[in-house]
Amino acid sequence: MRFEASTIYDIKTTASGPQGKLPLTDQMLRNSPSGNLFGLSQNVGMGWKPTNLNGKQVLLLSTQGGIKDSNGDPIALGYHTGHWEVDILMKEAAGEVSNHLGIPFAAYVSDPCDGRSQGTTGMYDSFPYRNDAATVYRRLIRSLPTREAVIGIATCDKGLPAMMIALASMHELPTVVIPGGVTLPPLYGEDAGKVQTIGARYSNDELSLKEASELGCRACATSGGGCQFLGTAATAQVVSEALGLSIPHSALAPSGQEVWKEMARQSARAVIAMENQNINTKDIITDASIRNAMVIHAAFGGSSNLLLHIPAIAHAAGCYIPTVEDWNEINRKTPRLVSVLPNGPDYHPTIRAFLAGGVPEVMLYLRPLGLLDEDVMTVTGKTLRENLNWWEQSERRVKMKERLKEADGLEADQVIMSPDQAQERGLTSTFTFPTGNIAPDGAVIKSTSIDPERLDEMGVYYHKSEAKVFTNEQDAIEAIKNRDIQEGDIMVLTGCGPLGTGMEETYQVTSALKHLSYGKFVTLLTDARFSGVSTGACIGHIGPEGLANGPIGKLQTGDIIEVRIDATNLTGHLHFLGTKEKEVSPDEGSQILNRRQQNKQIKPSPNLPDDTRLWAELQKVSGGTWKGSIYDVDRIIKVLKAGEEALSKNPIENK
Repeated sequence: MRFEASTIYDIKTTASGPQGKLPLTDQMLRNSPSGNLFGLSQNVGMGWKPTNLNGKQVLLLSTQGGIKDSNGDPIALGYHTGHWEVDILMKEAAGEVSNHLGIPFAAYVSDPCDGRSQGTTGMYDSFPYRNDAATVYRRLIRSLPTREAVIGIATCDKGLPAMMIALASMHELPTVVIPGGVTLPPLYGEDAGKVQTIGARYSNDELSLKEASELGCRACATSGGGCQFLGTAATAQVVSEALGLSIPHSALAPSGQEVWKEMARQSARAVIAMENQNINTKDIITDASIRNAMVIHAAFGGSSNLLLHIPAIAHAAGCYIPTVEDWNEINRKTPRLVSVLPNGPDYHPTIRAFLAGGVPEVMLYLRPLGLLDEDVMTVTGKTLRENLNWWEQSERRVKMKERLKEADGLEADQVIMSPDQAQERGLTSTFTFPTGNIAPDGAVIKSTSIDPERLDEMGVYYHKSEAKVFTNEQDAIEAIKNRDIQEGDIMVLTGCGPLGTGMEETYQVTSALKHLSYGKFVTLLTDARFSGVSTGACIGHIGPEGLANGPIGKLQTGDIIEVRIDATNLTGHLHFLGTKEKEVSPDEGSQILNRRQQNKQIKPSPNLPDDTRLWAELQKVSGGTWKGSIYDVDRIIKVLKAGEEALSKNPIENK
């Protein structure tokens, strides 16, 4: 290899070092840990002025991904738009901390994209990643012992839930979440949810190659922010604000715009004020604020993935962990008030929900129903009641609604409406939790997203048919593309829970069914989970999962399945009723399933990483998916000790 003569050999071996002196005192030198003292040396070594070292230290954590040049053009891409621009929020927040004579620190734990990993083995790491990232965030916070407050900046499906879980566990620190915002929809084209079905639609001759190519190019119309629909990313932003962990009207702000940057500056001011007032995370995240978040989740019609994340946040905060019965109760009491993608009835992008008033506007409509605890503290240093009183009379509320009218020709109540308006327009409550001999531990369906044409006059969805059973997502999507799935079929996709695939998201299947002309006449049952943008008669989280000896793992192609979902009263069942040759009652069906062996084709994916296998076992011991797939350390240690004792009594097996 030939090197050109240059200055690469002009290597310095010493440097003069920063000029000045550290602001040390006799007491510091005698009593401070050496790490605190060396930290000051590190700070000036990175260029901080020695005279400015006495400010309060604020740690900024983010999901930032990719590298941009000084013009903002990509040098190296991130995994997704959601974390592509959060570096801007970091700079805005850091600048505000500095303006208040604080010392900002920054650290990063980037996150994957569920859209990018759909249908690939990358999905096997998706859900487990949340726990890993939360662990690393917590370790980073604890590894800066001198920090006095923490700001988390994140969006998207795993990054923001992980951030909320990590901050919720910082009971004695002031913390604030800055939501990463949303991307805008294309002027002409499809949203980032629908565009993920171009392969299935093309394979069914419902889209041309030219159309697929052009639609795919335009879907992410701006370079930053979470997807334009109320999927997991957007729902997590809504939940963060509903918890009181983010400032009012911060969820769903348009990435890159001035209102979004101002949110970062306000959030930095808020966490500084919290530190001054001795308001900590334990004062914000309480049993009452967790319940408020569940109510707002139901009122928005949010992603079913938050059924996995909110319990994990509650666990981290040391709060009561909601059960399926709690979810059921709240969804029965709470009307859905928001008309956005993917639920409808009008498919507005999330930017319109922001302009219509976002979370505080929904809360105002819920006020008369008494569903919210308004005495909870928030990161503003004020109670929720005080925040809502401000919002109701604020200029911001008026200006946002005016902008929605000016830009898109819409009144705010066409997007966020009163309970009476919602009822008149046919908005149904969000979730139903069916049980039955196929799902003795429960299941979930986003009943609000069932095609209205498939509901009878009483709001009931009923489907009875023979099952077509698949034991991996690849075979299921191939059957759709090959037209082996027909109108009237019931698809069963099993072996895709935590033990099989890390509880993968099966969005390529659910989205294909939504956007194919016959898809609304097909029902899907699975022990996997769904993307927040999934719609239709898709029932997931079926428990126990197939690989845990669950009944869903014993179903066979040709079995008669009965599905009944009452989308009005939020009740339902999933029953195996024998075969075409001999139908039986649900009780008899349960007995038959108990005697059956597990489908021999169900097995953990050969590509399942060891990391995910370990996660699956740990979360199973800790209560499984209905407890949020948490790590209950006390329970895990108890089981490990019991296992060690059992092995010690059987030395042959121990070998």
